[in-house]
Amino acid sequence: MTGSFTGDSHARGFFGDRRPAPGGPPADLWDALDQLRGAFKDKSAPRASRGDVRAAVLVLLAERPMHGYQIIHEIEQRSAGAWKPSPGSVYPTLQLLADEGLIHAEAEGGRKTYSLTDEGREAAAAADQWPAQWQGAENRGHAVRTLSKAGMELAQAAAQVGRSGTPEQIHQAEKEIDAVRRKLYAILAQD
Repeated sequence: MTGSFTGDSHARGFFGDRRPAPGGPPADLWDALDQLRGAFKDKSAPRASRGDVRAAVLVLLAERPMHGYQIIHEIEQRSAGAWKPSPGSVYPTLQLLADEGLIHAEAEGGRKTYSLTDEGREAAAAADQWPAQWQGAENRGHAVRTLSKAGMELAQAAAQVGRSGTPEQIHQAEKEIDAVRRKLYAILAQD
């Protein structure tokens, strides 16, 4: 084996380093595109803390009994896709709430359906605040999707310049992308 793949226009070397194709865009352009692509992958919301999952479960179960995947789906829906807790965070939280006597589970159709106990209703009333991930989520979710789409379109345009452009055009595109990156950070610095 030679360590390269003929169908890859920017083959990776033995240790994963990018080797530019002869006459193709420089390796740092591909690295910049990878960073841009990675910046938009599933990063639409900050990670929730355990307390947020706990509060979300209590608030939802105050409305009606649910099983675990209904809770996960409901959180995702109410946050407009900005927050989708994993089963690995929801199910341990459900077990903890059951151990504390705040919820109880009933087997129904092969699934456990959780509902609040009297103590759980009191705890839910105390946690009657939506977790931060839900506040303004509909507008935020739309804005994040729009920004992500714009970022991906920028990455596609940069890739096209990298494939078809002259070395001078590629260098000019790198400068433009760097300027846009700086402007985006300046937007965050305005607060």
